[in-house]
Amino acid sequence: MIPNTATEETIGTGEGSPFVRFRNRLVSSGTQTILDISVFMGGFIIAYLLRFDFQIPRTNWHYVLVQTPFIVLLQFLALTLAGGRAFIWRYTDLNHIKLFLYAAFGSLLAVVLLRVTLSDTHQAWRIPLSISFIDSMLAFGGAYALRILRRAVHERNKRRGNVRGNVTVKTRRPVLLIGAGQAGVLAAKEIEGRGDLDLEIRGFVDDDRMKLGRSVIRRHKVLGSTNDLPRLVESLGIDHVVITMAQASRQEIQRITKICEDIPIRVRIIPGLYEILDGRVEISHIRDVQIEDLLGRVPVQLDVGSISKELTGKIVMVTGAGGSIGSELARQAVRFFPAKLLLIERAEFALFNIDRALRDPDSSGVIVPLVADIGDVLRMRSIFETYRPQVVIHAAAHKHVPLMETNPCEAIKNNVLNTRLLSELAAEFEADAFVLISTDKAVRPTSIMGASKRLAELVVQEIGSRSATRFVAVRFGNVIGSNGSAIPIFQEQIRKGGPLTITDRRMRRYFMTIPEAAQLVLQASTIGNGGEVFILHMGEQVSILELAEALISLSGMKPHEDIKIVEIGIRPGEKLNEELTFETEAAAATSHPKIFISKLAPVSTAAIQFGVQRLTQLIDDRNEAELRRFLNELIPEANLATLNERLPQEKPEAFVAGSAIS
Repeated sequence: MIPNTATEETIGTGEGSPFVRFRNRLVSSGTQTILDISVFMGGFIIAYLLRFDFQIPRTNWHYVLVQTPFIVLLQFLALTLAGGRAFIWRYTDLNHIKLFLYAAFGSLLAVVLLRVTLSDTHQAWRIPLSISFIDSMLAFGGAYALRILRRAVHERNKRRGNVRGNVTVKTRRPVLLIGAGQAGVLAAKEIEGRGDLDLEIRGFVDDDRMKLGRSVIRRHKVLGSTNDLPRLVESLGIDHVVITMAQASRQEIQRITKICEDIPIRVRIIPGLYEILDGRVEISHIRDVQIEDLLGRVPVQLDVGSISKELTGKIVMVTGAGGSIGSELARQAVRFFPAKLLLIERAEFALFNIDRALRDPDSSGVIVPLVADIGDVLRMRSIFETYRPQVVIHAAAHKHVPLMETNPCEAIKNNVLNTRLLSELAAEFEADAFVLISTDKAVRPTSIMGASKRLAELVVQEIGSRSATRFVAVRFGNVIGSNGSAIPIFQEQIRKGGPLTITDRRMRRYFMTIPEAAQLVLQASTIGNGGEVFILHMGEQVSILELAEALISLSGMKPHEDIKIVEIGIRPGEKLNEELTFETEAAAATSHPKIFISKLAPVSTAAIQFGVQRLTQLIDDRNEAELRRFLNELIPEANLATLNERLPQEKPEAFVAGSAIS
């Protein structure tokens, strides 16, 4: 038996097929056309009835029958030309009302011109002005009202859970919104219009006394200030509160969080408006308060024009592209449409992840993932010969302070010698710019990692002094959430029930977010002429003890009670406080408020070249003791412990369960 292959599915007429979707659009468009025409006809007839007190003379019925088709056609064309029929009805808002005003004015003007230009012999086409004005208000007001009604029905269906997979919300959790400003209104509208959110707004809380008791949206009023939260939470049976302030300060979020901890009640927050406008998240993506919120970093404002000029249409290379900083640099760089984005990474799985994250149908041929070790001379030379990168962003590095103390040769080899190799290739193949990612630990280094990054700065400065390529370094502090940094380790210790281990309660560090650091690195690459070190504004240093306490609180537990905090002592190479500049460096403002420039003193080419040769020999010999001594000699401001001084003397357990403050 031969199967019947001409089924509904195979010929493209099954449910959800393009044919069905096209048919549904035709049906929907036809229905809307009929509704518009019906409203225009009804408006014109009602205008006549109102003009004659619902007693239209028999002689005038002839005029009604003649004029109605003409008026309906004229108004339908006017509304179409004005754009009033071009948008989806369920998304109608106040911005669309101007389209109906344009259509009403245009059609009314045409009717009035006919009235004043035609003679009495064309009486059937001379519509009375009173009827024309009444009809315009009724016809276009009715057409707009139809669309508003459609939106109201759509939003009611969404609230009932009839959209997005037919999610049915049986019980809604009552919430209070903290902040009755623009962001609060946007959040409330989004929550009200979403059928898949199990939230029920009970009201707003705002510290502006002028707003107290006033309605913000529909029936939702400002019920009190943040000081009234304990009373409101209890009386209204609130499940949790949501901070809906566009750019709440660190202190404000901390204060609200502390109030909610004392109640106690869960506190959540909407994304920042810059994230929403950037298209990365929706305002309804309410999340828990994170440590980034408490650190209070202000969104970066970029000079998009200068970055576009630097990256658009160019071949950009990012080394260490699979790491936390390198991967974010790649994400930011691809937004500026480079001709090619070369992702250099020796860890296969990390490269696979960032390659997959960046790929989309429009990026075909742009993203080039390259498995490579930046210390492999032949491999890197081959890449430069093949692709000839114009902008090199060098993020590949060994960065963990305690780990590099026990592996000094590897730290110098990767952070200094490999940087020199990459810099020489960039100069040889005439790249436009080379950007080195440095660190605050390069200032008066007390660790092998810090000394290696300081030497890397000097190496690129020296190569830049004899090259047409513009070499710059960007120096900043700790990055929130980067691989192996303090915060992820603290969070892991909290998940295990503690204790949290800090090295010293007096320790303070600079922090910034990964996107912020990456954006400022790209911005810094457009500034200066070469030979500079750019210093990113890091705000105030944060107490590591307070950071640990905040993370415990955000996890819903009490510091020192539910989760203990244990002090284990400073580890080799660590400092209590980090610095961003040397006393001999003159930091000056740049065109960007968050980037400062530090013009380094000229370096001796002979001294740097001799130093690199000597370090290469010491690494080949694996002479760690002499390596440390020579680094102290090569970098006068360095203060590296000798091999014996860096070995643990009294607290071996501190090196087993230490937290990474790096």
